[in-house]
Amino acid sequence: MSLRKVYGGTPVDGESRCDTCAHGQIIQGYAESERIAFCTKLWDAVRIPFKVRQCSGYEDRRLPDFDEMKEIAWQLSSKSAGHEAGFVSVDKRKTPQEQEE
Repeated sequence: MSLRKVYGGTPVDGESRCDTCAHGQIIQGYAESERIAFCTKLWDAVRIPFKVRQCSGYEDRRLPDFDEMKEIAWQLSSKSAGHEAGFVSVDKRKTPQEQEE
């Protein structure tokens, strides 16, 4: 009897996507069997009795959300009046000939 490895088959083990999802609510006991996972993405929370490998509503809770990113964003201001701070748009960019003059 020969054993063959199947690539891309069903994964045997791994962590659940719910563990790092912003919508996942995990209740873990001391044993591996004492684990309940809920998905709060829907209006009513849904109990998930298995480890999730892929989810279309997955949002990583380890990454900052939009409001947190706005709080840590730099506020740019120019020192001289009439000038804008930050990046220059393509239509306002000077050509190399205009920069030499």
